[in-house]
Amino acid sequence: MANPFRKPKAEIKKSAKANGTHHGANGAAAKKVGLKPKKGWQKRNFLTQVLIPSLFEPRSGEHAVPNFPELGDREIGLTWIGHASFLVQTARHNLLVDPNWAKWLKVFKRMKQPGLQLHDLPAIDLVLVTHAHFDHLDRRSLRKVAADQPIVVPFEVGNLVHDLGFKSVHELHYWEDYHQGPLKITLTPCHHWGARMLHDSHRGFGGFIIEVGGRSIFHCGDTAYFEGFKEIGQRHKIDIALLPIGAYDPPTGRDVHMNPEEAVRAFLDLGAQRMVPMHYGTFRLSYEPLHEPPERLLACAQEHGVADRISVMTEGQPMVF
Repeated sequence: MANPFRKPKAEIKKSAKANGTHHGANGAAAKKVGLKPKKGWQKRNFLTQVLIPSLFEPRSGEHAVPNFPELGDREIGLTWIGHASFLVQTARHNLLVDPNWAKWLKVFKRMKQPGLQLHDLPAIDLVLVTHAHFDHLDRRSLRKVAADQPIVVPFEVGNLVHDLGFKSVHELHYWEDYHQGPLKITLTPCHHWGARMLHDSHRGFGGFIIEVGGRSIFHCGDTAYFEGFKEIGQRHKIDIALLPIGAYDPPTGRDVHMNPEEAVRAFLDLGAQRMVPMHYGTFRLSYEPLHEPPERLLACAQEHGVADRISVMTEGQPMVF
């Protein structure tokens, strides 16, 4: 007898390109970070300096009942849920990017409450996941938001989400597009890696350009700084760039995430009109204090004369762009 609580598996629509390549079609190549720690990484103790103290620190923040705005045809509504999770709204569509309501990532405690409750979400038309890491692809959160809508992921990530209740799973290679009505979604390269576990390094990773009604949003996923930002900006006119600024002092010492100064450099490379910082203040994945990334970001932006183009968001409070 079939299990009535088990959701049917969605069809995985594979990319037409050969799996396993991490390169763009004609230029910006995705750079894969190796797993080898930097020399001297063991001189600090992440367990005693960061992980254990965070267990005794109470979670900050609180859930807010969101006041979602009425949007015009060329307006974009953004609500930061926390970490890299965003609700992206247009006049006709609601999208979720890297939705994560988890209170724990295995041993990592969520240090700040999600900005809104799952039950406060509007009906979601499309879900995007940038890569398979646990802080971006949270199966429990995805199962709760899945309501027979499509989900878009990088290549070889589909089998991690096809059994959660989505209508269809669409895998993309770099610079490939997915269309849903007026929405156009493009996967872009980045400098990171996509393994869920150590043995599945074949999985893709990247960012997404979301285009609709003549406007565009770039969620770059997880990335260290790389020269590919220049080509992404040349290929796409970007109105709003969602760029990570935290987890830049990791236990292994590897260059896997941008620091705030590199995020400003990436913003300038992209030629974007406005930047929204993300990937900080939620999970303590690195040695830097949770409050440090936005402080450094605003100081650097001031030095470069772009402070008025930085929008630091508060979890659960929608902004219109």
